[in-house]
Amino acid sequence: MQHVVVDPITRIEGHLRVEVTVDETTGTVTDAISSGTAWRGLELVMKDRDPRDAWAYIQRICGVCTTAHALASVRSVEDALGIAIPLNANYIRNIMAATLTVQDHLIHFYHLHALDWVSPVEALNADPAKTAELQVAVLNAYRLDLKVPEEVNTEAYPHDFPAATPQYFASIKAKVQAIVASGQLGIFSAHWWDHPDYKLLPPEVHLMAVAHYLEMLDKQREIITPHVVFGGKNPHPHYVVGGVPCAISLTDGNAPINTARLAIVDRAVNMARDLVNNYYLPDLVAIGVIYAKAGRVDGGGLARERVMAFGDYPLNGYSGTSNGGGYFENLLVRSNGVVENFAQGVEKAVFTPITAEDLKSPDIISEGVEHAWYEYPESAGKDLHPWKGITKDKFTGPKTGTPTMWETLNEGGKYSWLKTPKWKGKLCEVGPLAHYIVIYTKAAKGQLPDPTWAEQMMLKQIEVVSTVLGVPAHVWMPTMLGRTACRCLDAQLAAEVNKFFFDKLIANLKTGDTTTMNNEKWTPDTWAPECMGVGLYEAPRGGLSHWVCIKDGKIDNYQCIVPTTWNACPRDDKAGHGAYELAMMTTHVADPTKPLEIPKVIRSFDPCLACATHMYNAKGEEIHIISTDPYGR
Repeated sequence: MQHVVVDPITRIEGHLRVEVTVDETTGTVTDAISSGTAWRGLELVMKDRDPRDAWAYIQRICGVCTTAHALASVRSVEDALGIAIPLNANYIRNIMAATLTVQDHLIHFYHLHALDWVSPVEALNADPAKTAELQVAVLNAYRLDLKVPEEVNTEAYPHDFPAATPQYFASIKAKVQAIVASGQLGIFSAHWWDHPDYKLLPPEVHLMAVAHYLEMLDKQREIITPHVVFGGKNPHPHYVVGGVPCAISLTDGNAPINTARLAIVDRAVNMARDLVNNYYLPDLVAIGVIYAKAGRVDGGGLARERVMAFGDYPLNGYSGTSNGGGYFENLLVRSNGVVENFAQGVEKAVFTPITAEDLKSPDIISEGVEHAWYEYPESAGKDLHPWKGITKDKFTGPKTGTPTMWETLNEGGKYSWLKTPKWKGKLCEVGPLAHYIVIYTKAAKGQLPDPTWAEQMMLKQIEVVSTVLGVPAHVWMPTMLGRTACRCLDAQLAAEVNKFFFDKLIANLKTGDTTTMNNEKWTPDTWAPECMGVGLYEAPRGGLSHWVCIKDGKIDNYQCIVPTTWNACPRDDKAGHGAYELAMMTTHVADPTKPLEIPKVIRSFDPCLACATHMYNAKGEEIHIISTDPYGR
């Protein structure tokens, strides 16, 4: 047995350490530890603040998740106060949410995860002419054109297609050759480029993917402009409890949102569709087909046993989530539920819905700290509902080493700064894979009546990919490959959701309705003395929930259960391992001295440990600020 430590896991957001025990003779991982190595303290920062300001503070959890936490936060406060937002505000929030999902998935695949699959070194063996031929063949074979019917077609012609000429790929190859020859591979220099996984793909696939990696560095930033238009900036666009902070006029050229700025949003929406359909999907499927044919369908872990999603994109107005205000009944994608035993086949899978009443019950949603560096009072019980949540740190150090120089962590004790969330006392995987498994299972069991166009699209996507890969859904989906593929499908879905709600926004504005704010319950004298709320959002990384307790006009308690908390959590002695740990334990490692498979399966989740990295010293003082501004402003 060989003990392998990867610390830090790179090309993720935040600080993550993993340890695995590998049987060198078989490549089997017999045990695994996932440790968030920095503390999230924003729950404590929220105490006694004005709930109308909560979104501004709490979305600073992370600059990559950006608008995700703000949206969940305003939804939680609106749930507590019983506030219904205007139609335009709902459409704009959905556009901003879908925009984030497309951009986040594009960045993840090309700039965080792609280099687990493709290599700039292998690209040097490619023939540019053959690469150009491959690009055309891939577009013809794997471009899944499943666009939603449009109310308004505002694009004169498709703007964004991959270049497919020998000259283009020759220039990319020359650029990569110069970088490799200089020995300046930068952040890619300390990598296992000689790992056998990189030999699975032809050199031309490597060159094509590296070219798209470079193109997306520019293109991904252009599709986020709806955040700038509707929210004033990105990252951390502005929100407001009761709606959105942008006034709209189709006749006043000086209005914050006018026809010119709506045209900018329109261009970004259509560009996102082109990038997903013409780049992301064909690239992903081209790689996936090769991996599937090679039998590389491991790394499923907890997804084989249990997944959970919340669903998203409210179609119309609602006045809350846990308060019976109609949130779940109003969703475009009704993936709110848990599916168990999916890998045994959809016939044996069990679906359980998540309802508004479930959110209130400590027997349904809870968090434990058995193996986390926190403590609960003995009187509080083993697990706590988020509304009763306590964030009290208790660092006990590693098993061997020092508090600052860890050798091995204590799997029998506390070993992570992440709590362990549970559904009915069980651990769940969340994310796009869960989102798709829930919809697929509900439909197969006749529990998805009158599917929306978005749900029909998801089912068609799964059908097409199953046909292309040549394996049934319950085989390819709960794997590392399936997790990566469903993230791509989710990007295509979000791009069409973007277009759908933009069209609805324009149609509603044409009726003369320009309302974006409901301020009926803006002042604290309209609030109940005590109230509680939860805000849900099917974020790019999965089910996100913010939980707020308001007392006498101030926040009395605030807790976040983020997707990476569900997935990266430490084990539970009764419930077992979390998603990261089980994924590593179901992944074959070819060479423990070059364990590429381990960070590769971890990055298939798109980790965001930054949601757990806000640190203060014992005196509550700022530790350090690093400025990246060359002019020191």
